[in-house]
Amino acid sequence: MDMKTVLSIIDAEKVEYVDFRIVDLLGRQHHVTVPAYAVDEGTFKNGVAFDGSSLTGYKSIEESDMVAMPDPSTAFLDPFVEAKTLNIVCNIVNPDNTPYTRDPRGIALRAEAYLQQTGLATAAYFGPESEFFLFDSVRYDSGPSGSFFHIDSEEAFWNTGKEGQNLGYKVRNKGGYFPVQPTDSQMDIRNEMCTLMTKAGLHVERHHHEVATAGQGEINFRFDTLTRTADNLLLFKYIVRNVAAKHGKTATFMPKPIVGDNGSGMHVHQSLFNGDTPLFYEQGGYANLSETALYYIGGILHHAPALIALTNPSTNSFKRLVPGYEAPVNLVFSKGNRSAAVRIPVAAVTPKASRIEFRTPDSTANPYLAFAAMLMAGLDGIKRKLDPRELGYGPLDRNIYDLSDAEKHEIKRAPGSLEEALTALEQDHAFLLEGDVFNKEVIESWIALKRADIQQVERTVNPKEFELYYDL
Repeated sequence: MDMKTVLSIIDAEKVEYVDFRIVDLLGRQHHVTVPAYAVDEGTFKNGVAFDGSSLTGYKSIEESDMVAMPDPSTAFLDPFVEAKTLNIVCNIVNPDNTPYTRDPRGIALRAEAYLQQTGLATAAYFGPESEFFLFDSVRYDSGPSGSFFHIDSEEAFWNTGKEGQNLGYKVRNKGGYFPVQPTDSQMDIRNEMCTLMTKAGLHVERHHHEVATAGQGEINFRFDTLTRTADNLLLFKYIVRNVAAKHGKTATFMPKPIVGDNGSGMHVHQSLFNGDTPLFYEQGGYANLSETALYYIGGILHHAPALIALTNPSTNSFKRLVPGYEAPVNLVFSKGNRSAAVRIPVAAVTPKASRIEFRTPDSTANPYLAFAAMLMAGLDGIKRKLDPRELGYGPLDRNIYDLSDAEKHEIKRAPGSLEEALTALEQDHAFLLEGDVFNKEVIESWIALKRADIQQVERTVNPKEFELYYDL
């Protein structure tokens, strides 16, 4: 879709407002709305001005003027606004029209341009599986006189004895995978989400209830190129959250909102193509993978400790990344082991569908940064021929839980905390700087923002500490 098409849609659909959307460094979307009569060719050529100092990770107040440049190919009609509104995703530029280097979408676009410059492939495709919870209530507070959180769901196993109207069919702990109605009470809501996603341009493949209790779900949409998939993921989250709100529920992509049950991940499928030729397939290889694919895996696993600072960037991420909850904490690759950081799908896979699945990430990641970083790690593995078999990353097709302690000790693990991951990123980020995709300023800003998160969490008194220490 180009500028002229968008302008014709505004006229034909009698659009009243155009909503221009940008994303901050952390991955939160922001928007500014303009009456449709004020939007013309000049808007697309000159952009929309905004204050960059008010966005997390952007400019300071003395140099705050910035411009959002609309990308007409991202336009879609917003189903949640009463006045007919067209939403458009924007790139961010400086007042002199040069790209702003901290713009996450700009980083994703530079990663795609760098891929083509290397001559290794013409396109990288990404397909995230973003899990979420739909709660009926969420309350939390943190202050000098106390801190707490409380969540609730009509599906939750802890409500089996709830008084009042209680119709049973609660989801058991770790018992939520694929149950039919009435145990799965959210099918109609997910159907509505999928319908709106399809109307907005996403190609929905399937949806289902997930493993955890209390309303965990998953909706899969078709893969696309790197930047387009990141755009689609933000659109996906927008629709999930707003449909949930419409039904009096609240959606969260937080990795570990429930103690003692599975968390929500974002398994990311990825592959490289040269034109129409898939580069990850080779019949007869391990899981029918090519050497190119194995080197790509080598890059992902070699740089995984640093990558995880971008793919799992919350302190809560590391409450999910613990053994025993299907968590991919083991830095190995496997064609069947779901506790491996990299899994190779083999069921019903054609040559063009041959891909690798990085299972460690979660949806607190900024998708533009996370996908770009994964691509850069994989390309580094290809360029340096980092063979994961020679580097001790597998393949490991045995049940890890059946291994001896000595065998388990040989397996490399993902970082155990956000601080460990940030330290790894400080020490290992040269691969991200290739082709000026990332720069040191972006990485330093990211690390500073995330260390501020850690400091806030560490300095807040935890209710569990009262249980452990109050009577000592």
